[in-house]
Amino acid sequence: MSRSVLVTGGNRGIGLAIARAFAQAGDKVAYTYRSGEPPAELTDLGCLAVRCDITDSEQVEQAYKEVEERHGPVEVLVANAGITKDQLLMRMSEEDFTSVIDTNLTGTFRVVKRANKGMLRARKGRVVLISSVVGLAGQAGQANYSASKAALVGFARSLARELGSRSITFNVVAPGFVDTDMTRDLPEETRDDLLSKIPLGRYAAVEEIAGVVRFLSSDEASYITGAVIPVDGGLGMGH
Repeated sequence: MSRSVLVTGGNRGIGLAIARAFAQAGDKVAYTYRSGEPPAELTDLGCLAVRCDITDSEQVEQAYKEVEERHGPVEVLVANAGITKDQLLMRMSEEDFTSVIDTNLTGTFRVVKRANKGMLRARKGRVVLISSVVGLAGQAGQANYSASKAALVGFARSLARELGSRSITFNVVAPGFVDTDMTRDLPEETRDDLLSKIPLGRYAAVEEIAGVVRFLSSDEASYITGAVIPVDGGLGMGH
């Protein structure tokens, strides 16, 4: 049966791959984007593009109303939208810190809370939060980003305990370095250094992240909640 799926930040990179994977499996997919134009390939797959800045509660509410009118209550939520503002601590402004927290953590709170209205009524639901290996292992120059991504683990596990009796699962996927436009633009020396730290010796493909998200959203994963699944080629081993 086709489900109503919402992916935040679904217009590029990992989010786009996740939206595409659900659409190709026959689900009714909506995704949020903050700027630019909706990608043609998602439009061709029948996905619903919803412009929304998740730092704005009113925009989040309006986005859900649009999705519910077209696809019905959200049954699967993938909270993927996020930003980085990397800087060493001594040079990091308070705005650099708070804006990353507001998008990556508080923005996730906003979209998860709104999705739970329909999930509680239905007494079922799947929520997957996209964290990062640096949220578990840390990374110099990313104290704001690492803190926001680490916080998603406590957030998901608290809700897994709070709402498990309603058959709503909350899980976290923690990608490592992924082959995206951002990593392709890194200097070759930096890329080589990163690759040397990954036991599998390569970056992840976005489809590999999407596959894990789809599994956690499936019936086969109905007894998995509060889990943190690293998809990092072994980079964060032990964390």
